[in-house]
Amino acid sequence: MKKSIVLAALFIGGLTTFAQTKDEQTLKEIYKSSLTNAKCYPWLEHLSNTIGSRLSGSAGADKAVLYAKAQLETLGLDKVYLQEVMVPKWVRGEKEIGYLQTGNQKVIFPICALGGSVATPKTGLKATVIEVKSLEELAALGEANVKGKIVFFNRPMNPEFVETFKAYSSCVDQRSSGAKEAGKLGALAVIVRSMNLRLDDFPHTGATNYGDSVEEQRIPAAAISTNGAELLSKSLQANPNASFYLKQSCQTFDDVLSYNVVGEMTGTEYPEQIMVVGGHLDSWDLGDGSHDDGAGCVQSMEVLNIFKNIGYKPKNTLRVVLFMNEENGVRGGKEYEDQSNKNKENHIFALESDSGGFSPRGFSIDADEANFNKISSWVTLFEPYLIHKFVKGHSGVDIGPLKSKQIVKVGLQPDSQRYFDYHHAANDTFDAVNKRELELGAAAMASLLYLIDQNGIQK
Repeated sequence: MKKSIVLAALFIGGLTTFAQTKDEQTLKEIYKSSLTNAKCYPWLEHLSNTIGSRLSGSAGADKAVLYAKAQLETLGLDKVYLQEVMVPKWVRGEKEIGYLQTGNQKVIFPICALGGSVATPKTGLKATVIEVKSLEELAALGEANVKGKIVFFNRPMNPEFVETFKAYSSCVDQRSSGAKEAGKLGALAVIVRSMNLRLDDFPHTGATNYGDSVEEQRIPAAAISTNGAELLSKSLQANPNASFYLKQSCQTFDDVLSYNVVGEMTGTEYPEQIMVVGGHLDSWDLGDGSHDDGAGCVQSMEVLNIFKNIGYKPKNTLRVVLFMNEENGVRGGKEYEDQSNKNKENHIFALESDSGGFSPRGFSIDADEANFNKISSWVTLFEPYLIHKFVKGHSGVDIGPLKSKQIVKVGLQPDSQRYFDYHHAANDTFDAVNKRELELGAAAMASLLYLIDQNGIQK
């Protein structure tokens, strides 16, 4: 009896060792394919330099949809198709103007309209400025101190947070809700410090949200560069009665038709079980969206290219989904989930890349304890590739709405220290992306998808 137990243990141990060896070899093949035979960098070059910015509802977004679909079709997938989605159409208009006037002296500031903002009057507007650090400070001032003024939100990203997305989260409410709250108190406009840890002259856009505010409370909202914010604050301390002039001509139109782009490799054993990998195809309009999120899109496409190159056929159905309208509405993610519900689809896993094309460090995992532990147990397989971070946390905005009876969601986590230097700004361009770092991210994503496909999830 004891001999049988020993033999069984040795047999099981041998199977485990064989599986580990097989996985190690497959990950080597994945990384070799990505680092020597990838298409993601030239794909990104075309998206960025030939097509350019891809704000939802724009001509650039339309061109990107057609380009991504055509490139997926070259991979010989089982299905490539477009999924209709109605998206917002907001147009920036002429270049914004902002300056502080003291007597006859004008100091020009780098500003840009926040996404979704209303325009100023055609001749612009001018008013004194009141500086605040938070929505709470604004509320404490009350209408008597705010009405008829421009509110300047000047809370920096907290440099104490090593995790830069925590620093971003700690101050982004002034961008997303500042105009709404200031408008309720009778302010004429808001100027918001850019979400950037670096001091530079690039204003960073991003969505502002008026919520259910009435029309007359919807006031113009602009971002100011970090250098500009520092200078404006010092100028106001020296002369609190100085007037700021703001002019912007942005406009919101009726929703327009756009598409999510979907490519699919049908599962060989469990075709009814779906794994998703994706990013968002839209970008803001100041740069060309190379990091946010052209990188995530081409990395997701590259996962399927890698599997084709190494001859790997997934057991479960694998879909790449390039979502439209993450930046100002998440319409693509919501529509994908709606269609999934209608078709009674069963998604077991979703992986999103939307944190830039920098060197991958690990994964942020939205899962129960059993599945988190299962994924974390693969850390030794990833260590040779400098992937070490397996943490519980947010996965991705586009896959956020996705629900199934049992699903694990994961976000790729690159090194984020430089991400907010480019996020939503005019310098988010192709030259800011490193080819090798982009390819390493694609390999990390393909490796995790392979392991999930081979081992399944805990149910």
